Amino acid sequence: MARGEKIPTSRVRRTATVGRLAAGEAVKQLGTRAANVARSEEAAEAALARRQIETARQIVAALGRMKGAAMKIGQVMSFLDVGLVPEEYREEFQRELAKLRDAAPTVPFRQMRRVIEEELEEPLSAIFAELDEEPIAAASIGQVYRAQLRSDGREVAVKVQYPGVAAAVRADLQNLEVIMRLLKALTPRLDARALAAEVRSRISEELDYELEAQNQRALGRIFAGHPFVYIPAVVTSLSRERVLVTELVRGRRFEELKDLPQAERDRIGEMIFRFYLGCMYRLHQFSGDPHPGNFMLLDESGAGGGDRAVERLAFLDFGLFKRIDAAAIELELAAQRAVIERDAKALHALLAKGGFLPEPDQVDPGRLLEFIANGTWWYTVADEEVQLTPAVATEVMIESADPRSSYFGEMRHQTMRPEHIFGRRMEMLTLAVLAQLRPRANWHRIAREWIYGEPPVTELGRLEALHFGAQAFELRGSGA
Repeated sequence: MARGEKIPTSRVRRTATVGRLAAGEAVKQLGTRAANVARSEEAAEAALARRQIETARQIVAALGRMKGAAMKIGQVMSFLDVGLVPEEYREEFQRELAKLRDAAPTVPFRQMRRVIEEELEEPLSAIFAELDEEPIAAASIGQVYRAQLRSDGREVAVKVQYPGVAAAVRADLQNLEVIMRLLKALTPRLDARALAAEVRSRISEELDYELEAQNQRALGRIFAGHPFVYIPAVVTSLSRERVLVTELVRGRRFEELKDLPQAERDRIGEMIFRFYLGCMYRLHQFSGDPHPGNFMLLDESGAGGGDRAVERLAFLDFGLFKRIDAAAIELELAAQRAVIERDAKALHALLAKGGFLPEPDQVDPGRLLEFIANGTWWYTVADEEVQLTPAVATEVMIESADPRSSYFGEMRHQTMRPEHIFGRRMEMLTLAVLAQLRPRANWHRIAREWIYGEPPVTELGRLEALHFGAQAFELRGSGA
């Protein structure tokens, strides 16, 4: 997008973009499948691989023109180092998707300044002693600037929404049904309308920075004084719908963390796993956007009165946030216990009762168990040290949601309940982030803390249990 160019918001233009993509891909996929009947298995796989990489290019081009919610989805995809295409095409596929990473609109600072002053109803000079015009971070819907408060000299991060992006995102969200048609081709039992409503609700909330401030304050209170999780404070008096001001934190970013020694990456990996999955299963509220840009390692030598450096991860960005009720969480935990205990009948009954199997008689309990286990084995089945790598993430992604899955037929008789969709997405993205760090741990033993309520077996687990004390995690779902 050229400098200063307006973000397109016309639903007609945007629907045409998505509609052409959906219709074109449907015809091409049908053509590929028809031709595959006359091909050898090897030739058929090669044809599918070529179609997938071509699809990736077209998706990148379409999302790049749209700039709103679809752009955000594309940016999430861009860091997923998983094999959505065969290995020989993977580098090219990732290169195409990575183009979205830096494709956020370039908006002159004078326009961003106008947003800040409109929202805070004062000139910048009255609020900030300093505000750097060069952003320190950029995302699909806004930019972040370093500033210093005039009132008390604190350094802060000022998150500002791009002008016009809210209308662009809302226009994209009106087109979700078009995108859902493609998903429904893979999963005919999918309740596309309900799922679209859930996606629309969550992404719409991201446009309200006041709501994000509320989410951040809630987790900030829960994790205050936590041994390895840090939530930056919100400057509530300066936070509005399009502007969010928080404490500025400094530390080592994700790219630096990837080069740390194995033991340090193991520790950081456990922190990430505990924060994202622990929040969902224990607190019943969680940040739904695990992303390499959404945390950093703080160095705090000598903190706590000791000589040893105390390392904490600062977690950022709580716009995509989900609160989930206790019954939904208990259903998921009961299903995980059934997988661990290899109880196929119990798992089948749980998922049928929970609405995941619209036609239970069409799903074999044994194959269902294997399908679920193949997507969660790294923390449900494997009671041993597992190193998470891109290859592991590839396998899990394929077995969970890809037509090449051994259990693709089972998918067609299942659906995803809307209240669970962002939890599954969060778990998958957490795995994708961890895979890039390549940490080692017995993830199963850590997860048993919330699956079975067992005492922790790791140093970090014991520190966390001491922090929360006897009432550990009774804060769940309170919204604080």
